Amino acid sequence: MLTHRASGILLHPTSLPGRFGLGSLGKEARRFIDFLADSQQSVWQILPLGPTGYGDSPYNALSAFAGNPLLVDLEDLVVNGDLDAADLKGIDFEEGTAHFSQAHLVKDRLLRKGATTFFRQGATNRASAFARFTEEQGYWLHDYALFKALRNHFSGQSWSQWPEALRRRQPQALQSWGEDLAEPILFEKYAQFVFFEQWFSLKAHAHGRGVRIMGDIPIFVAFDSADVWANPHLFYLDENQNPTLVAGVPPDYFSTTGQRWGNPLYNWERLEEQDFSWWLARFRWNLALTDLVRIDHFRGFESYWAIPATEKTAVGGHWRPAAGRKLFQTLQAALGSLPLIAEDLGVITPEVEALRDDFAFPGMKILQFAFGSGPRNPYLPHNLTRNCVIYTGTHDNNTTLGWWKALAAAEKTAVKHYLGSSLRDMPWDLIRCALSSVAGLCILPMQDILGLDASARMNTPGTSSGNWGWRFCGEQMTNDKGAGLAELTRLYGRAPFSGE
Repeated sequence: MLTHRASGILLHPTSLPGRFGLGSLGKEARRFIDFLADSQQSVWQILPLGPTGYGDSPYNALSAFAGNPLLVDLEDLVVNGDLDAADLKGIDFEEGTAHFSQAHLVKDRLLRKGATTFFRQGATNRASAFARFTEEQGYWLHDYALFKALRNHFSGQSWSQWPEALRRRQPQALQSWGEDLAEPILFEKYAQFVFFEQWFSLKAHAHGRGVRIMGDIPIFVAFDSADVWANPHLFYLDENQNPTLVAGVPPDYFSTTGQRWGNPLYNWERLEEQDFSWWLARFRWNLALTDLVRIDHFRGFESYWAIPATEKTAVGGHWRPAAGRKLFQTLQAALGSLPLIAEDLGVITPEVEALRDDFAFPGMKILQFAFGSGPRNPYLPHNLTRNCVIYTGTHDNNTTLGWWKALAAAEKTAVKHYLGSSLRDMPWDLIRCALSSVAGLCILPMQDILGLDASARMNTPGTSSGNWGWRFCGEQMTNDKGAGLAELTRLYGRAPFSGE
């Protein structure tokens, strides 16, 4: 799949600069794409784009299909006439961190005002585009809009706590509540319309600059999501619609009790009976949104750790087979070549490797994991193959500078011996190593390009607070950093049209 050497940067849109509390799909996103292109980068990797729930984690979304309205650019709504310039006066949050709670309040208020203006305008080109959008995306949009309107009506309660008729989606209840909440439902559809209106405009700008976008699909979905509420038969739920089996990973070197994530598990037999129609729709939509897609927790498509919902830890779980091979065969038959990247980190069995390799999906190699266990470490550059993606670190790792500072003296010595230098310019020493490797694609976190320490870490797995809030300031994205990255990218044959 990786037909020529390339490189790119990992940065979620929430981490972009901007005056409205967190990054958006507006001018700062376009400026970042221009920085990528000018720095000879051809890939922008993002995290999942879905509307976030508790904790604002992009991996805990209210929908596997919807976009996050927090990312809507308010200035673009002024350009399109949904808002007035005066509506944005006096809004100017501090840079350097994502102000999720405040941004929720500001953007919800202004999006509602924008919706009111939009629907008063009557027959316009955008009104026609809205009608097409609601028709084309009807297979998920109405369920999501109703779910979100009901969730707001019930003060953020999980759907499992709604009245029984709604929990069980009784047709009469759905119709009645749909009529009562017609206006909030229409607003949710408007919020999705403007999100994807802006997203596809941004994607077009990226393509115009020769930049492809790599998206991210979490294998599991949140229990409190439109997906589970609308499709309970596809998950292991009991007669009261509570999960009977939940996701996680078994005990290992890092945790004696494993990890109990709590996501409801798929009923793969029922998915297969429906020819994987839900997964097909999910992949088709994600591949329309982005050019490449990273699959989080790829090993779960071969087999998954099933934990009884009554268990408080992952210790009592067991392995169960998944229908990943049949799923990818179905996807391939319907969609053709699958530009997917397998997140195959951790303890991976030969069966998982075979599933990955039989479909030629590139795996992931993390340089921060490469040192300290001898020359056979699979993440060391001399052990890599072309069909893989190399990272200095990911959103789940420390920044490279933070990682380096935390290493013990003996570990630092091992890194120096391997790289053959005194390493006086970390993280650029590791960036150079990644770019020079044989891996077909190299992805570098923006924090490493900016040379930031552990205070800029995006996420610490296993913790529930203090994550996802990092943002950079506009003045940090300087020409000298871009020029240095461009020089190394050309040197190691990863620049666009480098003559391969």
